[in-house]
Amino acid sequence: MGLISEVLLLPFAPARGSGWVIKQVLREAERVYYDPATVKAELARLEARLEADEITEEEFDRQEDELLDRLEIGMRGGPGTGEGTTR
Repeated sequence: MGLISEVLLLPFAPARGSGWVIKQVLREAERVYYDPATVKAELARLEARLEADEITEEEFDRQEDELLDRLEIGMRGGPGTGEGTTR
């Protein structure tokens, strides 16, 4: 950008900076959400809850399916992993 456009856009600098920060936070949150190690730990906790009779078999199956979907996305480099995405 040229000097004139920089001067004209200066009042919008805080908004542009905030947008960048929000994108970084979202990217990190997605990375953690789809991280295979995180999902595997959640699967272990879910199984422990089932064994302790804290949840029903149906609830276990539903949550397990969701976690396995997340694990599959994380393993193939889906959202938030920084691999296979172009943002």
